[in-house]
Amino acid sequence: MNFKTEKSVLILEGGALRSFFTCGVLDVFMEKNIYFPCVCGVSAGSLCGINYLSKQIGRTAKVNLDYVNDKRYLSLRSLIKDKMIFNFDFLFGEISHELVPLNYDAFYNSEQNFVAFTTDCQTGKSVAHEKNICDDILTACRASSSMPLLSKIVVLEGREYLDGGVSDPIPYQWAFENGYEKVVLILTRDINYRKKPLSPLIKKVYAQKYKEYPELLETIYNIPGHYNSLADEILKLEKQNKIFVIRPEEPVKVKRTEKNTEKLKELYNIGRQTGAKQLEAMVKYLRA
Repeated sequence: MNFKTEKSVLILEGGALRSFFTCGVLDVFMEKNIYFPCVCGVSAGSLCGINYLSKQIGRTAKVNLDYVNDKRYLSLRSLIKDKMIFNFDFLFGEISHELVPLNYDAFYNSEQNFVAFTTDCQTGKSVAHEKNICDDILTACRASSSMPLLSKIVVLEGREYLDGGVSDPIPYQWAFENGYEKVVLILTRDINYRKKPLSPLIKKVYAQKYKEYPELLETIYNIPGHYNSLADEILKLEKQNKIFVIRPEEPVKVKRTEKNTEKLKELYNIGRQTGAKQLEAMVKYLRA
């Protein structure tokens, strides 16, 4: 089932290992041969998107289940030694080339457009990096997934970037601005989730870490308010049938750096069940 003749876009929210929900939904899509002409990924959503374009069912889950407790992939040691709690050198290196190989040919030759969103550290603004236009789309995905405090700043095309979720966690507005008429969101939080204000202590930590990036700091401080306003607006658009949302029905208890593989498997299965349950309604929305 394909929607190449329609102006439809799939947007994947981040959330680190909460993206097990997303990869469950996407595996159902691939099994049903549902591919969108444009896929937008933010943070971990961009990593899920890579395997969706390469049409590798189960790869996102396998990589994380096999290596989430491997110190080479996720550990405090990596954070202290390499300044990144998720070791992207290992992920985009040995894992993707040897251990759980990524089908690079399928990814790069996919007819689907793919956009990874990052945050420019100098401006604090969201930047969209498109496959076949961006110099290195996989590095853009790495930047998109680089969480503040827990990851290194990534340099791409002479600019410094961090996690796309900082500036635009759910870029549906970009989709509308670029002419997409049908917008499907896969979110990793339930309908009632809202972010709490940043504590004075965490603000001080951010201020010390990113004192050379005042615009980035301003954007970081505004994360809760921005996210919550987006969540409210999405509800309105959803009720107006202008967007279609697939999200967990219950609060997600998996942490961003969850190491309990049983919890991760459970969230993956919830994603599969939710994706299958929403499939008919989504197709109806896309064809309307």
